[in-house]
Amino acid sequence: MAHVYNTASSQTNFFARLRGLLRDIGAHWALARDYKRTFAQLDRLTNRELADIGVRRCDIADIARRHVYEA
Repeated sequence: MAHVYNTASSQTNFFARLRGLLRDIGAHWALARDYKRTFAQLDRLTNRELADIGVRRCDIADIARRHVYEA
């Protein structure tokens, strides 16, 4: 019969989970920053410029969201 001993300390597990959490938060902040930048760039365009590229002003938020989060 074989026995398996788990020797990983709980501190290592805690710090690994904390690092993972901080990495996830950083990734979320990066996506949020990209969304805000994309939104701002489109929002700065005039209605005429938006019409030239086929975008309505009310669609800017959806376009920015799709560009960042579904890319």
